[in-house]
Amino acid sequence: MVLQNELHFVLVPLMSPGHMIPMLDLARLLAKLGGVMVTFVTTPVNLSRIEAVISRMKESDLPVRFLSLQLPCKEVGLSEGCENLDLLPSPMSLHNFLAATKMLEEPLRLHLQQSSPRPSCIISDFCHPWTRHVARDLEVPRFDFYSMPCFALLCEHNLNVRRMDDGVGGEDGLPIVVPGLPLRVEVARVQAPGFFPRPEWAWMDDEIREAESVSHGVVVNTFAELEPEFLDLYERTSGKKVWAVGPVSLCNELAIDQASRGDKAAIDVEKCVAWLDAMKPRSVLYISFGTLVRSSLAVLVELGLGLEATRRPFIWSIKAGGIQAEVKDWLAQGFEERTRDRALIIRGWAPQVTILSHPSIGGFLTHCGWNSSLEGITAGVPILTWPGFSEQFLNERLLVDVLRVGVPTGVKTPVWGWNNSRRRPPAE
Repeated sequence: MVLQNELHFVLVPLMSPGHMIPMLDLARLLAKLGGVMVTFVTTPVNLSRIEAVISRMKESDLPVRFLSLQLPCKEVGLSEGCENLDLLPSPMSLHNFLAATKMLEEPLRLHLQQSSPRPSCIISDFCHPWTRHVARDLEVPRFDFYSMPCFALLCEHNLNVRRMDDGVGGEDGLPIVVPGLPLRVEVARVQAPGFFPRPEWAWMDDEIREAESVSHGVVVNTFAELEPEFLDLYERTSGKKVWAVGPVSLCNELAIDQASRGDKAAIDVEKCVAWLDAMKPRSVLYISFGTLVRSSLAVLVELGLGLEATRRPFIWSIKAGGIQAEVKDWLAQGFEERTRDRALIIRGWAPQVTILSHPSIGGFLTHCGWNSSLEGITAGVPILTWPGFSEQFLNERLLVDVLRVGVPTGVKTPVWGWNNSRRRPPAE
């Protein structure tokens, strides 16, 4: 039964695994509060990925609605069904994708105007600045959601406001000290160009800043005990109230929810756990570079040969993207056979929370995406850092220099997403 005086939270995630996953967890957390209705906005393809989660929410009588809006892919020059960043053919399609998401503004507004109960607020991914118009028309507050730590947000804010990034070294990666921090943190221009590198994406930077200026606060997947100084500094520097709601992954208390967090696993979860059970405590290295970082075949081969040379057990989640056939051929040429007694290779989505929480895991080689980093931290697993792009180099500095739970592998140059592209996204 719908109560008219219920609080109604509308959640609008960016359609990308690293953004959708924590916001789906947030929907579950809010729904458990009682007296709350949650609407989770997504698209048909993304809805199909979380069918199992939706079914379990319904079984638990959690008051979460899933609003599926059709993303106008063809209208912006994308193939039908390109409804998630990990489905785009290249970074060059990102502009088209964001143009399509912006076209969701009108259908979302029309739906919410007829919604019962009336929306109380909108929590929107910061990459959807257009939701500020919906919130304005509905006369409800809007909050920015960030799936990254306050440390990274503060660094980006200080670099942008003081325009220090314009003076950071060039492609050689000359270091500069991030201003306004309680400790010395060095980055290079190429490692911290902003969430949407200028000047090609100046229009998006402007949109995001405008949305931030009228937002009622910031919701962040972090927790105060992890980075208290940086949370406080970001709140004071940005002038916005910060709600630290993480680690949201811990809302997945059941083993079945942990195993399916984000998508259906590409491996039988029981087989994976049984394999881990057979290993010594803290002996296994887990390797995963997220969903958007696409390493070249040469890099994957070198990494594989290095893992083989260690003679240590490992689990390797490989998302090969456009070079899937080449990777399959290489694995079949002897690597899998030579390492089969101490290696488990997962081609596709891995049950990461399940793996990291197992006592046999002794280390995590990661791209430093914040979801993965936070999952490693909460599991108490030492981290090897191999950042890919965006704020991941800043996350590395947090893991290595501040929290001291990580050891760097030495990566200096970003890989801009799909197919090992080192090119930044195009201008508008």
